[in-house]
Amino acid sequence: MRLSGGRWRLGGVLVLVLLGGWPEAQAELALDLEAVPFDAEHWDLAEAEGALTQHAGRSSLHLEGGMAILQGVDLRNGVVEVDVALPDARSFVGVAWRRVSPGDYEHFYLRPHQSGNPDACQYTPVFNGLTGWQLYAGSEHAAPIVFDQEWTRVRIVFWEHRARIYVNGGEPKLVIHELKHDVRKGQIGLSVPASFASAWFSRFRFGHLDASPYEEREVVEPNALVEPGTVFEWSVSQTFAEDRLEGRSQLDSEDLQAQRWTKLEAESTGLLNLARLQGIHPGADTCFARISVTSEQAQSVPVAFGFSDRVKVYLNRRLLYAGDNTYASRDYRFLGTIGTFDQLALPLVPGANELVFAVSESFGGWGLMARFAEDAEVSLDTP
Repeated sequence: MRLSGGRWRLGGVLVLVLLGGWPEAQAELALDLEAVPFDAEHWDLAEAEGALTQHAGRSSLHLEGGMAILQGVDLRNGVVEVDVALPDARSFVGVAWRRVSPGDYEHFYLRPHQSGNPDACQYTPVFNGLTGWQLYAGSEHAAPIVFDQEWTRVRIVFWEHRARIYVNGGEPKLVIHELKHDVRKGQIGLSVPASFASAWFSRFRFGHLDASPYEEREVVEPNALVEPGTVFEWSVSQTFAEDRLEGRSQLDSEDLQAQRWTKLEAESTGLLNLARLQGIHPGADTCFARISVTSEQAQSVPVAFGFSDRVKVYLNRRLLYAGDNTYASRDYRFLGTIGTFDQLALPLVPGANELVFAVSESFGGWGLMARFAEDAEVSLDTP
């Protein structure tokens, strides 16, 4: 594949900071932390439905929905630890850190109803009010846990772009090499989504980290996650209503010219998290993401792609494909996680071809990814 402007990364290498190493888990667990009682002086419940109570012999915060915020503490790098008494029902009991607004933070949560399954716990970022569990699935972001104790201890150690997450001590359940938000100070929160089963929190502790607790070394390794031909830069429009495209097989010039376009880079895996740019609202749940594909001749070129939740694909304003990966849209077990599971043969004409994806979101992750064959005789640009 020929590249334009040198702006397209197509595999090659990814710089990973390996913790080589991270000290023994017990040394990390022994870091001194400050205990914080659950009382009105230390916790803001303005965004939560909860109460201070006794549970299983402990002073606890009973959280029925929303997020409780630790007052007067902003952590850039640090340690957070809390015990949780989980419900015997479907719930998503979480800890947030580096929270800069109600819709922007790092998030780890437990799924007690998935005890023993590969996604019993999960890390996901939240951007502009949109969680991204459909975009950050698999062993890099989720892990199995058997919840068989009255109190489950969660400990999160985060430093710059990395984190280690422990559940009930021992070795970390998750080692995260690339936290998705920028490194910044933010609040700490405890969360339970409304309309799901409640949970109890006890024995909260935290600590600041002013220096890395790890011996670090940089290693450049082949990036096994990103295949050659992956698209890394897109032009993205503002949001509009999905039904604006209903029943239409062709885009008009006004559909694209009336948009405000912003260039947005994909993550190191090739994932374009559209929530990084903006959120969704009633009547504004869809955006365009486009690239220009230039060919010297008329030819058919395959492109593999993935999306969440729904997509319409247009080449030179003509509809080629429409798909739906919405959670539970195929059966009750269908998760709708993203991956390059679909493929199109693009009928290119000589010169510049405009490839447009209209991506719509309901919940769980708003994303797009695309990959051309390494030997495709095309060049790419972002108009």
